[in-house]
Amino acid sequence: MKKSWPVLSYEKGKPTYETLQLWTQILGKIKLATLPWANHSWNCTLHITPTGLSTQNIPYINKDFQIDLDFVSHQLQIATSLGEIRDFDLHNLNVADFYKLIFEKLNELEIKIEILTTPSEIDNPIPFELDTVHKTYDTVQATNFHNALCDIQDVFLIFRTDFIGKSSPIHFFWGGFDLSLAFFSGEKAPRHPGKMPGMPDWVLQDAFSHEVSDFGFITGNEAHPEAAFYCYLYPEPKDYKLGKVMPAEAFYNEVLGQFILPYSAVQSSDNPEQKLLEFLRSTYTIGAKLANWKSDLWEENRNFKNEISITI
Repeated sequence: MKKSWPVLSYEKGKPTYETLQLWTQILGKIKLATLPWANHSWNCTLHITPTGLSTQNIPYINKDFQIDLDFVSHQLQIATSLGEIRDFDLHNLNVADFYKLIFEKLNELEIKIEILTTPSEIDNPIPFELDTVHKTYDTVQATNFHNALCDIQDVFLIFRTDFIGKSSPIHFFWGGFDLSLAFFSGEKAPRHPGKMPGMPDWVLQDAFSHEVSDFGFITGNEAHPEAAFYCYLYPEPKDYKLGKVMPAEAFYNEVLGQFILPYSAVQSSDNPEQKLLEFLRSTYTIGAKLANWKSDLWEENRNFKNEISITI
């Protein structure tokens, strides 16, 4: 029996997604203020867990700590290596309340951190401490969002086994509120022009320092108001948009400059995992061929699970 993927509605979920994006930005900025820089901003991304999204381990002076958004118990939880625990409920909180509570809990743990409180990659941002506008946390929408992330990550893990070049972790970018997996050709790319709201140009130039094929998932936005999978190549080669992408529901979005596959087409499929893999492999093949990526970066069906279980 195949796993059933949750239904996602941008219309119903939008207020919750907007609040969660701002909450995740606070967590990401705490990582950014604490951890040393890693290429492509990988030091400050969030990661999927069985219960939600996590900062993972953050070292701080005489202890380590971790912050989790738990969409099962619907709490924010802070745990330290000294066995200290702090938490609070996610219901009925606006962004300003969330910001105040998380720093109160960190101060109780003697973790003193300052962040830039202006949201990133958002037009007309409201500083976190002043934002009483975004205050929706619908448990059904949060749960469906989390379950979808888990299902998608499972497929991305399979897809990543075929690529043997430099690849990113499967991680969550809080600026764009998207799950992402990136493959790199190893060749340097033209300097990116930057120009992203609330982001220094050098951050984008670091992110796109080398040729990259980026695959991901968004819950939707004003430009594309439905949950979807995407793929783009930087720099985009000539005739990329003309590639015969699969499955049939996939298409090239001229406004976004990306191949798009609606999440609903995957969710409603008899075999969601296979349909998503078809899109991911198709878009990689189109881009890698047109951009002249080395053929030995790709070895499809590299599944050593059975061999490893026998030999280790």
